[in-house]
Amino acid sequence: MNTIKKANPGYLGLYESGELDKRLLILKNIYSKCCLCPHICGVDRNSGEKGVCHSGNLPKVASYTVHDGEEPPISGSKGSGTIFFSGCTGRCLFCQNYPISQLGVGNEVTDDRLAEMMLELQDRGCHNINFVTPTHFIPSIVSAIQLAASKGLKIPIVYNSSGYERVEIVRLLAGIIDIYLPDAKYSSDVDAKELSGFENYTENNRNALFEMYQQVGNLKTYRGIAVKGLLVRHLILPENLAGTFETMKYLSSKISTDVFVSIMGQYFPAYQALKLHHMNRKVSSFEYQQALESYEENGLHNGWIQEYSDML
Repeated sequence: MNTIKKANPGYLGLYESGELDKRLLILKNIYSKCCLCPHICGVDRNSGEKGVCHSGNLPKVASYTVHDGEEPPISGSKGSGTIFFSGCTGRCLFCQNYPISQLGVGNEVTDDRLAEMMLELQDRGCHNINFVTPTHFIPSIVSAIQLAASKGLKIPIVYNSSGYERVEIVRLLAGIIDIYLPDAKYSSDVDAKELSGFENYTENNRNALFEMYQQVGNLKTYRGIAVKGLLVRHLILPENLAGTFETMKYLSSKISTDVFVSIMGQYFPAYQALKLHHMNRKVSSFEYQQALESYEENGLHNGWIQEYSDML
């Protein structure tokens, strides 16, 4: 893994230069005609209208905690400071966190309170602030980062998302986000629509991944802890519904053979997947082995692959 000397997170420089103010003004205006994600609902969230994410203009937080279950350089020895947002731009039929993502469990908070959460997690020794499912609250998140930076926040920011992003919005995050942790869920728009309600997922996802990589490059660490870079997650699905080989081929040929990939075998039928005959089981050992071969055949060599025994 690439290592670098420890450096200040990018958002500190943007805060000090005033650039963060400019970005925030653009982003806050988006709530009035929301186009944060590729659904481009166009609703006025400032007036209480809600689109696919079912969210208003205040961030809704399900929990914030020290989390040690992420990839090793993210969790490290002291944990990742995760803030789990309610709502989602997707409607995954197999979502393991559906009470949060689909049923809206959580509480609305102000941007000031969100900033306080970040500072509390930093005070608890976390290596980073890890925003989970952040896309539909980007303006509030950037506002909270600005507030927290003014009060001493100095650890990296992790953007942990489904990968269903508008590249135009990702560009506004350049320098603000230190570590991108997106999913590459599908290689088929048909499956993405049927299983997760995503329109045109593949193009949007791949454009976003490319932009993220241009911003932060390969994952870089300081004393084993991630400080900057891209780490792509891919969940193996039954019946190859995730299109694993095609995803690995894209990452290898269009991003880099050096890109860090986390192949996850933790799928189990949850939520509505229990009613779907092709989704109501864990992945088989054969499907797991196929995914592993897809990774290796495409020349990828950095990252993590869950052991099959971990899925039992």
